[in-house]
Amino acid sequence: MAEYRFITYETLDEGTIARIMLNRPEQRNAQQRGLLVELTEAFLAAEADDAVRVVILGGNGPMFSSGHDLGSKVMMREYQPGPDQHPSFGENGATREGAEKLMLQEWHHFFENTRRWRNVRKITVAQVHGEVYAAALMLMWACDLIVAAEDTTFADVVGTRLGMCGVEYFAHPWEFGARKTKELMLTGDSLSVDEAHALGMVSKVFPLEHLADRTLEFARRIAKVPTMAALLIKESVNQTQDNQGFHNALNACFTLHQLNHSHWSQVHGGGFPVANEADGLPNWREAPPIVAAAKGRVRD
Repeated sequence: MAEYRFITYETLDEGTIARIMLNRPEQRNAQQRGLLVELTEAFLAAEADDAVRVVILGGNGPMFSSGHDLGSKVMMREYQPGPDQHPSFGENGATREGAEKLMLQEWHHFFENTRRWRNVRKITVAQVHGEVYAAALMLMWACDLIVAAEDTTFADVVGTRLGMCGVEYFAHPWEFGARKTKELMLTGDSLSVDEAHALGMVSKVFPLEHLADRTLEFARRIAKVPTMAALLIKESVNQTQDNQGFHNALNACFTLHQLNHSHWSQVHGGGFPVANEADGLPNWREAPPIVAAAKGRVRD
């Protein structure tokens, strides 16, 4: 078994259930390169293990994940040249110039990896709690089923805080619905766990203190399904979505995401490829708090 620094991996119930936990609690499980690479390794390990029938993905600490890591010390050491630079910053487009560099790096580490997790040949269950924002949605949506704690809220604030048209894996219209996606993206407001359950995005809602145990109980029930039946149920649904346009829509929206980055890079003279205060947005570190997308009011 591989040794991981940013996640934990264990098997339960005589190896039939694998549980992967994001393990950067002090950084709210922010997703820097090392974590993402390890997460792919863990998913592939669970996929390769014929004893595993169900994979649980959760997060240690106060929240499932805070999304992309935008500047922790670990992230900066992994990115910048030096002895601690992550090997992935020397390949897959990392040495190219301009928009090509960002596009290839984001394709490999934010987009295609997420789609690969979606197609893992095992049933996957996301176990989420706290605030599930922006890139945390991508991790959750890559799973077949979602179980959430009662306190969970969901939002993508990159439009209102970074001037971006959503995250790289743009499954939003398929998960929220078309008009609700527009509302949430244009306002940055959040969706409650009860609304998410009503939409069919979330399967089960449990008290936080029982979340891990009840998710494991749920996984055990699913693990009883014959593996061939489980795989073909998953594949039937995924192929239906893809035939409805999901696969191609993801590709198209990823391209639009890169156009959005290129726009801000040009506006800023080659600078950081997202919007900032000069573009009329608040500093993302000091932005107003996220509020619920309430039916009868604009904002508290």
